[in-house]
Amino acid sequence: MLNKLFGFDPSQTTVKKEIFAGITTFLTMSYILAVNPSIFSQLEGMSSGAVFTATALAAIVGCLAMAFWGKLPFGLAPGMGLNAFFVYSVCIGMGYSWQFALTAVLIEGLIFIVLTITNVRDAIVEAIPLSLRRAIGVGIGLFITFIGFNSAGVIVNNEATLVGLGDITSGSALLALIGLIITGLLYMRGIPGSILIGILITMLIGIPMGVTEFKGIISHPESISSICCKFEWEHIFTMDMAIIVFTFFFIDMFDTVGTLIGVCTKSHMVDENGHIRRLKQAFMADAIATTVGAMLGTSTTTTYVESAAGVAQGGRSGLTAFAIACCFAVALFFSPLFLSIPAAATAPALIIVGLLMMTPITQIPLDDFSEAIPAFVCIVMMPFSYSISNGILLGMISYVLMNMICGKFSKLTPAMYILAVLFVLKYIFI
Repeated sequence: MLNKLFGFDPSQTTVKKEIFAGITTFLTMSYILAVNPSIFSQLEGMSSGAVFTATALAAIVGCLAMAFWGKLPFGLAPGMGLNAFFVYSVCIGMGYSWQFALTAVLIEGLIFIVLTITNVRDAIVEAIPLSLRRAIGVGIGLFITFIGFNSAGVIVNNEATLVGLGDITSGSALLALIGLIITGLLYMRGIPGSILIGILITMLIGIPMGVTEFKGIISHPESISSICCKFEWEHIFTMDMAIIVFTFFFIDMFDTVGTLIGVCTKSHMVDENGHIRRLKQAFMADAIATTVGAMLGTSTTTTYVESAAGVAQGGRSGLTAFAIACCFAVALFFSPLFLSIPAAATAPALIIVGLLMMTPITQIPLDDFSEAIPAFVCIVMMPFSYSISNGILLGMISYVLMNMICGKFSKLTPAMYILAVLFVLKYIFI
């Protein structure tokens, strides 16, 4: 039954591992339940309580779609970066209503469904060279490591040097470093569920340190009637709408592509040619989640890179995604308790997983500069530009340019040329 429902293979994993993996992934991505309402509450008419409920419901729908349709161990929720673009660029910057922005998200989701049915998204993934696919995993590892250090205050903004070391002798930063040592020791000893156990121990240590703030246990979910299906069709044929939809489209597509390729490559969920199993189904789950999320009243729902934490704990099937959905369902009624887990407690999990995702770098031909330079650009631009999609786009552009300059035209396919041109146009006009 589990194999039919979730693609569960008892030769690769166990039910216990899958459940642990789902809980771990949920804990590392549950920050969106706190962040999303705080961002959207800046818009008049979008209450933080309603956005919290919509965020959880969108995550539940996305994870269930991934569990039963994609049968892969990935968590989905409204994406970071995409929510900021929604609020700060479209609504505050361009002056459009949040109803207009939700309409753009809905259109983007419908476009994704069409492209997935016609296999266009699969074709885009297959056009990415193998060395770049491996580099994507490494870049994501560095990216989520940076996210972990930054969220805990170990790495902070610095006006002179852009980034700098925070105060690691107290507070959140100190707790994160303590948690990193604990989680690392647990993982070294091969203790099952070590990342999850590390998160919980770190949270408890944070109570006497004053970092973990207990916010209660149970609360009733707020209604989403004020934001559900509130679309605005007046300006859908304007150039602004086209640009907004295109931007949502690009960020969502390549964040999802990057996450799927990077995490699947690291966890050996690919064949000898680097092809991801059930890729089309995973894309469809993402597209459905985005479309339904817009109807519920939240920004683009996407596959989370934090899913790597659950995969590192042994998650291999849709049962992991189902466990994540169950956790979000519980969070609807126990939101104060779940939101008591501080970023400092989840940061060590992201850092450890970032380390684990570095191993594919050994499979990149570093002695061939036509492969190594684009791969390096892809890797470093993810953390440096704070974007998975930027790393993929710039990596592909540099791959085509380097191989053209070196005269290695046989390595380039028509799809690579087309993608490179589209990516260049994206940076010029958007």
